[in-house]
Amino acid sequence: MNLSGKVAIVTGASRGLGQSMARTLACAGADLVVTSRKKESLLPFCEGIKKIGRKVLPLKVDVNIQADIKSMLKETISVYGRVDILVNNAGCNIRKPALELTWKEWDRVLDTNLKSTFFCSQAVAPYMIEQRKGKIINMGSASCVFAYPDINAYCASRGGVLQLTKSLAAEWGPFGINVNVIAPGWFRTEQTEVLYRDKEWVKYITERIPLRRTGRMEDLDGTVIFLASDASDYITGQIILVDGGFTTGTTPASSKR
Repeated sequence: MNLSGKVAIVTGASRGLGQSMARTLACAGADLVVTSRKKESLLPFCEGIKKIGRKVLPLKVDVNIQADIKSMLKETISVYGRVDILVNNAGCNIRKPALELTWKEWDRVLDTNLKSTFFCSQAVAPYMIEQRKGKIINMGSASCVFAYPDINAYCASRGGVLQLTKSLAAEWGPFGINVNVIAPGWFRTEQTEVLYRDKEWVKYITERIPLRRTGRMEDLDGTVIFLASDASDYITGQIILVDGGFTTGTTPASSKR
């Protein structure tokens, strides 16, 4: 699962899971293109990547602007001459009861999580088709298969990412392009920080995870390297849940006989 000689684009890499996965890909040998709406937020991370001997190109990209996506690919090809891996990580969430969610908020979540996943994938596909090989990794979540109250737009977007992944896998498979979903369970990130401040909630969730803990950043390392590497060449259109078993529907520890 060596990624030496590969070029990986990771959107939304200024923090959290995106930045962690970008670092993992670099440690496995890939050169990087990392994006954020604020380029300066990427610079400290880029310095660290250079210290491990990998190349890294930081770009200011708003994935809700098609011109930015096209520019991202133009600069990637100009600098590296190829693109082998795309991690569609950029995303957002709005927690609000369904009756209070506005039209604009719905569009923001669906555009960021679903629409951008399609158009970033569309942008890299011609280069991967020419190479007859490519890996597209879409970020989902447990809400690809589970539903939760107060995050209706988010659940809709993640369910859409799963179906989009299957559709693109079917269409681009003949060209050697693998398209898959990584679906993390409960990880402590900027989006979920408000939940983790509630100790009772953390206890409630942890009791429903068979491995009895929430996710750590490094828990995604093996999955992202696997899906980005030649080791997954015969896997496409699939979802890999990295959730400690949460979506198995286990009963709480307190109910064990």
